[in-house]
Amino acid sequence: RNIAENISRVLYPNDNFFEGKELRLRQEYFMCAATLQDIIRRYKASKFGCRDAVRTTFESLPDKVAIQLNDTHPALAIPELLRILLDVEKVPYEEAWDLVVRCCAYTNHTVLPEALERWPCSMLENCLPRHMQLIYHINFLHLQEIQKRWPGDMDRLRRMSLIEEEGEKRVNMANLCVVGSHAVNGVAAIHSDILKATVFHDFFEMWPDKFQNKTNGITPRRWLLLCNPGLSDLISEKIGDDWTVHLDKLQGLKRWAKDPAFQRAVMKVK
Repeated sequence: RNIAENISRVLYPNDNFFEGKELRLRQEYFMCAATLQDIIRRYKASKFGCRDAVRTTFESLPDKVAIQLNDTHPALAIPELLRILLDVEKVPYEEAWDLVVRCCAYTNHTVLPEALERWPCSMLENCLPRHMQLIYHINFLHLQEIQKRWPGDMDRLRRMSLIEEEGEKRVNMANLCVVGSHAVNGVAAIHSDILKATVFHDFFEMWPDKFQNKTNGITPRRWLLLCNPGLSDLISEKIGDDWTVHLDKLQGLKRWAKDPAFQRAVMKVK
């Protein structure tokens, strides 16, 4: 019981030691597996337009489900969804892989190579043997495609492989995310450009349409105007309501920053 509870007791423990690394891997799989089981359960139960007791086909899965991989931590969702479709739902491989790619998209948050997860193949083979088997197969087909596009380019094969062969064999989870997703994005224009020019340049050359940019941030109309009408009204009372479409107008509040009455009004809203 304690071993089972450890998986969810402390999120992402110190992984400087083997035991910590393995627990972290188990946690990442636990989160992915639980989420995907719930996704599949809900998809099968929402049988609109279907006369069966539950959905038995998966053609419309990408129309109903979007799985956003927020960095490499949930990368195991790719082989886990593939496993469910193949082993549990008996979907043919080519169809199952197409569904996985169309459901998954990957957001990269850093260009630092040391921050992109790489799991030892031996650890994955021990903890998740079926997933490691699927990753090897995904990589085999992936490398075949590269070989067709760039015959004899061994350096490119090495760089784009999901398996790093130097030293201890490891799975490059960022590469897995790129291969297993229909869209890849950075979180700022310059960041996305760096990804295309450096970290994922080979993948960008192979799938230029896969790479996008999604700038991090908020829309003031959602997170201030609608969610905090009291503060919105106070701001508009002081500087007018043009700020809702021209956010730089908020600089007009600077003249009121040291006004005791305005400070009290802000605190009252809070």
